[in-house]
Amino acid sequence: MVPGVGGEPVGGQRGTPAADGARPRGSTRRDVTRRLFSSALVVALTPVTAACGKRAEHAPDDGRRATAFDETYRGRHIRGVEVHPAERAAVAGAQWKVTIDGHPLHLMRRADGSWLSMVDHYRSYPTALAAARGAVDELGPEEQLHDLAPGPMGGGPMHMGGGNGVHA
Repeated sequence: MVPGVGGEPVGGQRGTPAADGARPRGSTRRDVTRRLFSSALVVALTPVTAACGKRAEHAPDDGRRATAFDETYRGRHIRGVEVHPAERAAVAGAQWKVTIDGHPLHLMRRADGSWLSMVDHYRSYPTALAAARGAVDELGPEEQLHDLAPGPMGGGPMHMGGGNGVHA
């Protein structure tokens, strides 16, 4: 407040605390709005701060190129072998045959050289082993991979669908 003529305060605000420093009883709209905004901000930023604080769960690539791996990760047996198809070796590089507990895991190579799996296809991984570990993380302890459908990739005969259409 600004002192006016004769020492009287000028420009005082209504609802200001009393001279002894006591606040009015109850919350003002400003206090309620401030608390709601703070709570919303905490809720919005919690996932961001949790993601920033995570350490890498997968072993970093140390520059060595592995041609096979066989390990147990979180109680699951992961096995992978690098395969070089003769006709695609120069164009696409190596492919991997990966199994988790004996069931095949299909991996796909991205244009940037990273890998993604059919289990966790929203995230890419630097190596085939890291992609297999990511699939184990997504599957959890109870769920199992299903074998691939019959066809060229699954090794069974390819079914062309004749005679199995809808019958009315």
